[in-house]
Amino acid sequence: MGFFHKAALSDTLCVVDAAAYSRYDFINRNRIKTADGPLWLTVPVHVLGPQRRIRDLRIADTSWQRKHVAAIRQSYGKSPYFNQYAIELESLLLKKRAFLCDLNNDLLRFFLRILAIPVKMVASSDYHLTGKGSEFVLDMCRKLGAATFIFGSHGRDYADVAAFRGAGVEVVFQEYHHPVYPQLHGEFLPGLSVIDLVFNAGPRSLEIIFSGNLTAVRPGEIGGGKSQENHPLAAHLGIKD
Repeated sequence: MGFFHKAALSDTLCVVDAAAYSRYDFINRNRIKTADGPLWLTVPVHVLGPQRRIRDLRIADTSWQRKHVAAIRQSYGKSPYFNQYAIELESLLLKKRAFLCDLNNDLLRFFLRILAIPVKMVASSDYHLTGKGSEFVLDMCRKLGAATFIFGSHGRDYADVAAFRGAGVEVVFQEYHHPVYPQLHGEFLPGLSVIDLVFNAGPRSLEIIFSGNLTAVRPGEIGGGKSQENHPLAAHLGIKD
């Protein structure tokens, strides 16, 4: 949910597909909630070498597809909005693809659409970005013409704020507070795939994502306090036309 909160605050979402793959990230896995507790759904990938880029990852086989669909049906078949979204989601999961990025991008566009987040999506691999850490992000901002960049809370550990300001780019550090919403299967469990939210909350999902959190970013704003702006898409990871 924190990922989609940042996307909704932004004008442009840059998918960093040129980074090295880590099996500890959420690139090819996520959790859903079942009657027996949380369950990881993982897409198997071929990993050749420690520096394998995300954009080059091939899906290893198709055995996961029907297993994932079956697990989602079993876990969410009785949720209030399952029938509204399940058919299209299942078709995306069952579609044959060679590369993980194609699956991820299709799923990301699907969820952005049903969440009513009209952010522009671009891929970092199209911009030949250089540097590491803070330098990489700043190069991204320069080449995308961004006025502001939204870091996660851990960005405070490595962001060179002075360098961003010197380049005319402001920074915001997201401090996401996970809202509670109705779920199936007992006590509330945070940190799940956005699947859990949309099946349980439907059209209210974006409202819930913003609940108790920053709703907009004004140009030139540094920090992470709540804006009084009501429109959630008044934010800037601004492309200068």
